Amino acid sequence: MVAWILALAAVVTAIWSAVRTDRAMRESHHAAARAELAERQFKAAEARTLALTEEIRQLAEKRIPAAATALSHRSAPVPGLREAAGIEGDAARLLTEAVQAARTAVLEERGRVDAAARSAMRGTSAKIQSLLNQSQHLLHELQHEYDDPRILQLDFRNELALRRTQATAVLCDAWPGLARQNSSLVEIVLGAQSRVAGYERIKVANHLRQERLALVARAAEPLAIALAELLANATAYSHPDTEVPVTVQQTPGRGAMILVDDAGIGMDEDALKRARALLAGPSEVLLTELGDPPQTGFAVVGRLIARYGFSCHIESSPYGGMRTMLRIPAHLLTVIDDDRTLSVLAPKPVHAGVPVAEDPEPVTTPAPAGLPGPPAGADPAGDPGPAVPAEPAPRAEEAATAGDGEQRPAGLPSRRRRSRRAASPDAPSSPRLPVEEEPVRRTPEQAGAAWSALQEGTLSGRSAPVVPGPAPVASPSASSSDDQGDDEK
Repeated sequence: MVAWILALAAVVTAIWSAVRTDRAMRESHHAAARAELAERQFKAAEARTLALTEEIRQLAEKRIPAAATALSHRSAPVPGLREAAGIEGDAARLLTEAVQAARTAVLEERGRVDAAARSAMRGTSAKIQSLLNQSQHLLHELQHEYDDPRILQLDFRNELALRRTQATAVLCDAWPGLARQNSSLVEIVLGAQSRVAGYERIKVANHLRQERLALVARAAEPLAIALAELLANATAYSHPDTEVPVTVQQTPGRGAMILVDDAGIGMDEDALKRARALLAGPSEVLLTELGDPPQTGFAVVGRLIARYGFSCHIESSPYGGMRTMLRIPAHLLTVIDDDRTLSVLAPKPVHAGVPVAEDPEPVTTPAPAGLPGPPAGADPAGDPGPAVPAEPAPRAEEAATAGDGEQRPAGLPSRRRRSRRAASPDAPSSPRLPVEEEPVRRTPEQAGAAWSALQEGTLSGRSAPVVPGPAPVASPSASSSDDQGDDEK
């Protein structure tokens, strides 16, 4: 009996030992598994920390600077996360929000800096514009007192500086600085032409159905500023030997349109897209977005478009360069009174016939407002030819025989003839047709001397007693600066 009890106890002890050993082995195995798991987790955490550190370094060194650069250069790439799979969702979201926050902060700071710069430039432009206007009035007085052609050159350079100052003021949301009355549309085009350095290359064609079509007072000077910027672009980006045709016409919708063509270098797709965005009249254009040096032409036109209601479109020109179309809506147009005299420099509508009088006067070729032009080719024999628009001046041998024209009944013009050799008194006169001839280019000194002689003759004519006689022949340079539509300061 005792033996059985001892055997049972031994069995129980053996079983208990086996169970305990098995449990110890399982616990040891679990401990090893937990240690291995902890080690893997530690290594994973260390890898995530290293990846996050690298992402923060890239955020500070690359992503935020690239995002700031992209605000000025929209095509600049902004890098993203280096290892998106190694970054948890919250961490990736926070990093992206950091980039957006930096972008917002940069935009706000740029806005404050730009506003401060605009304010400073606006005040400075107003003072400079006032001084330039005073200089212009003084130069006009000197032109009547002295016959020095250098005064004309100073006046023109003063006009160029005034245009740049006006453009800067407009870009800074300032008033254009000049008040006008209702002004003829063609005279405004001539005034804009006189503000451009290459004015002699600009050829204006008047296709208006109404010769006295005009702009309302509040839009006259803004349109002149905008057109001057477009003309400056056309002359600056085209060859000096090419012309810049300007066409003024009315649209079927009772509005008007001014077309400016050039045969320049054109624009690529990115530049054209940028120009159209500026000409669309955006609500805000930062000065820092205009380049270095800033290209303000289209930005100035866009500001005026947004403020005064006309529109502008740019596209490729059939001349090889670019064409800008400046559209003027009907509510900005009016018709000036018949008793108001138009500038003699304004080109006549090409479709309108010129009335023929008993003493016809030749129609003169327009010249830029405010600038000297070539003297008129008046008939030395006192017998003016038929009123033909834009007829070139006769040559010396033609002028010598201009007085021998055939007599016609009253009310009809006489036709001039030309001959290369002296005609006998008994030879019958035959009519001649006007021969087109290339205009002779003159130096600035020759033009200044002609203008000075014209001024001297004008002053002496004013001081002489008035003697009744036939009406004098019109001259394209005979009008003072007050008759040129853009000089109403």
